[in-house]
Amino acid sequence: MAAVQIAPVAQRAGIAAGTVYRYFPGKTDLVAALLAEISEREIGALRRAAAAAPGPLSALSAAIMTFAVRALRHPRLAFAAIAEPIDAELDAARVAFRRSLAAEFAQRIAAAIVGGHLPEQESPLAAAALVGLLIEGLIGPLAPDATHRERTVVQSLTLTALRALGVADARARGLVVQTVINDQ
Repeated sequence: MAAVQIAPVAQRAGIAAGTVYRYFPGKTDLVAALLAEISEREIGALRRAAAAAPGPLSALSAAIMTFAVRALRHPRLAFAAIAEPIDAELDAARVAFRRSLAAEFAQRIAAAIVGGHLPEQESPLAAAALVGLLIEGLIGPLAPDATHRERTVVQSLTLTALRALGVADARARGLVVQTVINDQ
């Protein structure tokens, strides 16, 4: 985010820098709009993956795996949108993205609880913990190098997340393998 410069953005868009400033008075405004667009696109991907699943627990698994795959395929973008140190003015936009992720996961967790697939728990709190697990496991400073191991990392994190939410191990493994096979 720190490397974003208005002149190269304008050049790449094929417009004058003044035109960029007409819509975005400063770099912070441009980056905040970009973060909002990224958030909308990523939440849409999670919703589409969940909607294609046959039930609430599979929908949760599909949403987790979709987030993981997309973060690993574009790690610099994911890090910039979620974890990169940035100006305090932009932190609110990034926190809004994390809140959107947590809200989406909370809906999936709540549906799985209602369906009897997960034990009773505070879905917003569980979702916030899930977002933390995914961020740290995928793009945070403690994340393993996932180069050429995307499938293993996605499966491992999804299994860990499902187990943490209360899914029995055998069932969690079945959900992850089923989802990965269907995703191929």
